[in-house]
Amino acid sequence: MLLMGPRQIGKTTILNKIFPQAKYFLLDEDPVRKIFETYDSNVYKQNFSDNEYVILDEIHLLGDPGRAAKIIYDLLPNKKLIITGSSSFNIKHKTTESLAGRKIDYRLFPLTVSEFLVQNETENKLNFNIIDNIINDTAQKIRPFDLASITNTILIYGSYPFLIKSPRDSNYLRNLTDSVIFKDIIELDLIENKKTAGDLLKLLAYQIGNIINYTELATRLNVDVRTVKRYIDIFEQSFILFRLNPYSKNKRQELVKSPKVYFFDNGIRNSLINNFENIDLRNDRGALFENYIVSEIYKANVYGEYNFSMNYWRTKSGSEIDLVLSDNKKLIACEIKYTKGSISKAFTSRYPDAVERIITLNNYY
Repeated sequence: MLLMGPRQIGKTTILNKIFPQAKYFLLDEDPVRKIFETYDSNVYKQNFSDNEYVILDEIHLLGDPGRAAKIIYDLLPNKKLIITGSSSFNIKHKTTESLAGRKIDYRLFPLTVSEFLVQNETENKLNFNIIDNIINDTAQKIRPFDLASITNTILIYGSYPFLIKSPRDSNYLRNLTDSVIFKDIIELDLIENKKTAGDLLKLLAYQIGNIINYTELATRLNVDVRTVKRYIDIFEQSFILFRLNPYSKNKRQELVKSPKVYFFDNGIRNSLINNFENIDLRNDRGALFENYIVSEIYKANVYGEYNFSMNYWRTKSGSEIDLVLSDNKKLIACEIKYTKGSISKAFTSRYPDAVERIITLNNYY
């Protein structure tokens, strides 16, 4: 089993609860890393003892994680291997071929709103999926808690598990952004210039929900377009952000147009621009809410295995749909607004069978 997700998201906590008897190895520690970089099944066997389950935490830190995993799988067949990583860029390039057809992939993200409400004991069970709400056009009308207040806190500080016990801890988020997020990227030699990468992330943080222009970014950073695209690929594979491509019936046309960018966590985004001001004092409130809702839908799409394609739609004249969900049977146009909004008539004219949904602070849950 391969569990991927950003650092400090709860991967180790979950695995220790599910597999309390497993033999646990943290590859962050040099002595432990040296054991597994011997790539010697006898050395591995001596350290595993009689434990059936073996957890290799942060396996991407190995020089050749795929080789280590393959040795365990092939030469120690009585062991059930569970591996985690914070950078899928490195794992997928060095592990996937070695374990083709032999592994189950899972991804873990910052808390969903339902997980957040259960963790802070506002609710007592997980009972909500934002995609079900969108498909069925249902929303909880009466709530025994202040959803707006809770949502506004998440819009500013995000939903990393640590913040349940230490809410509004901007210092934690700054440290997470400065030290932890860049740690794997730097240690794995995935980027040549930390300052350029940091400046690019900051520029992208200011552009959440907007179409990005690779050439413009490259010019502002004084680097070539290939570097910008490669760095954004690395950020995406490191669970910092993700992109949405434009929706079109013409798939070739869809792939050559510029994407929009969103962050997996609002708190990380706000940390990058060093702005934790109250939501009522901000001129980016709408962008923060859109980023939050799109990331919630992204997580639900993965966890619920809906397999919707997620895109945005825009015409040359400027007509736009914030989010388009589509599969072989459904086409759902979502307009995301903090207070109120409307669906573009240009889209419904072109796609008359599309379902229309307007998502706001008052009806998303």
